[in-house]
Order: sequence, then C-alpha cells, then structure tokens
Amino acid sequence: MDRIETGRQIIRELMGDEFLEKRDKNRNSFNALIQDYSDDVCFGTVWSRPGIDRKTRSILNIAMLVALNRVNQLRTHVEGALNNGCTVDELQEILLHCAVYAGLPSAVEGFKVADEVLKARGLV
Repeated sequence: MDRIETGRQIIRELMGDEFLEKRDKNRNSFNALIQDYSDDVCFGTVWSRPGIDRKTRSILNIAMLVALNRVNQLRTHVEGALNNGCTVDELQEILLHCAVYAGLPSAVEGFKVADEVLKARGLV
C-alpha cells in the first residue's frame, strides 16, 4: 500500500466513511493537490508512524488547533479524538489547559466547537 492509500485508510478509521465520501465528492482539479498532500504527508507519513498512539496525536492536534484558533479543522479533530478513545472529561481538560497556554479567547472557541460536536453525538 502506498502512502496515499495508507493515509486514506487512517482518515477512514479516524473520521469514518461518510467524512471520506463527502471529501471525495468535493474533490476537483483545484483541491486535489492539497487533498493528496494531506493523505500522503499528514496521514500516510506522520499519522502512520509508531512513535505515539492516535489518541495522543488527537490530543496534540486539538491543543495546536485551539492555539492557532483554527475552528473548522478543530471540529473535525474533536470528532477524530472521540473516535480515537478520548473521553468528554479528557476533552474538557485539554481545552482548559489550552486556556492557560493559548489564551482564554482561543479556549472559549475550542469549548464552543467541542460542545457542538458533543451535543450532536448526544454526549452532553
């Protein structure tokens, strides 16, 4: 299996078939380049490495996305973190920790996004 196929398999396991199907449906000649890059480098190379588990990678992503205030990507990675075994309590602690190190406004946005995802899943 090549890195793009490996990356797509990891995305499927992390986000589900529906996410990947929607993404593929939106693929076109313009955005194909960045999708392939993500599949290859992000998921096929980095996420496939054995050094840390997927739950830890999800925790890191949430913290970085909150710090960078990237709420659209955060939504996807909160879903992935839950799929990777992150609990509601752990998400709350991650976001609270971000308030100290990334700032309250960023953490508040992170809480809003996570709350929406958790409500949609019936977890709060």
